[in-house]
Amino acid sequence: MNETRLHDWHVQANARMASFAGFDMPITYPLGAVEEHLVTRRSVGLFDIDHMGQFEVRGPGAADFVSGLVTMKMSDLKDWDARYSLLLNERGTVIDDLFIYKLPDAWWIVVNAGNRMEDWAWFSKHKTSGVELVDKSDETYMIAVQGPRAIELLDLVSEAKISAYPRFTSGRTKVLGIPCLVGRTGYTGEDGVELFFPADKAVAMWTGLLEAGEKAGIETKAIGLAARDSLRFEAGMPLHGHEINQDINALEAGFKWACDFDKDFIGKDALLKLQEAGLTRKLVTLTVTGGVPREGYEVQTPEGKTVGKVVAGMFCPTTKVFGANAFVSTDVAKTGTALAVKIRDKAAPAVVAKRPLYIPAYRRAKE
Repeated sequence: MNETRLHDWHVQANARMASFAGFDMPITYPLGAVEEHLVTRRSVGLFDIDHMGQFEVRGPGAADFVSGLVTMKMSDLKDWDARYSLLLNERGTVIDDLFIYKLPDAWWIVVNAGNRMEDWAWFSKHKTSGVELVDKSDETYMIAVQGPRAIELLDLVSEAKISAYPRFTSGRTKVLGIPCLVGRTGYTGEDGVELFFPADKAVAMWTGLLEAGEKAGIETKAIGLAARDSLRFEAGMPLHGHEINQDINALEAGFKWACDFDKDFIGKDALLKLQEAGLTRKLVTLTVTGGVPREGYEVQTPEGKTVGKVVAGMFCPTTKVFGANAFVSTDVAKTGTALAVKIRDKAAPAVVAKRPLYIPAYRRAKE
């Protein structure tokens, strides 16, 4: 099993470790998953996410190559802009979801840990002339700094004012004296950044941020993958292998907004055919009463007819509800529809909720 360079720190901090995407990763610390979640919502959480992968694309053909692979428009990105997008196969189902950064001299693409090798093979298969593709994952460390006070903390320890970076942009600066690519992006629904820097500086960056938070009186805690999951779930963000995978197409997963049909991309023709034929199922979020919904549980009508299946479920610490993401028949997917989740042979009442359960910070700022 792989280990990140912070593995020993996590063990010494008494984290509960478990395998995730081939890495021995911290799931929770003694603080507990619920409190870790709430710390991130009220102050600052640090996430070791070095299991993620990073590809660099260069060369005169790089822009066209990236644009042809991913679903979102890329041609309007300015230097330092960042954008979320999907990587689809020819069937229109999801190989991965990505964050793409347009740098002055390259495209920086962040891929999910469990998909790194498959994504690399896909990129390599479709690489055209005039394109240089480099896997930077092993030499690059990745830490997320998330929460409403994350930018305040980073401004104290960075050479440039991170508060001057608009959301969904990036820049190069030094954080704690360490050269970084700083992306004002994240996976929690809160403000914050994702830091990319030399892997041999992992411990110095991690411990330095924790010490800086303590010194400034800004509550700053290490956060495990359990809270990362509940944070993203509340904010309506997908986890590959659950809400998206190669058996789920982009439209039924609710990602039509992330598909620019005015340009060409792999999977476009399949999605257009699916759209014309009409979807048979749709991803919804349910609030559930009377038990914890888990992946694989059946979703039923009040009369007991099976209409779908749960792909992710948990207690949501901010909204204080038991929530489930499920694919259900389109005829029962309307917000407010009464359904049930079969938990231990009992039908727990459920209602189709408005998504997301928690409005992400970037959307609140617009409103």
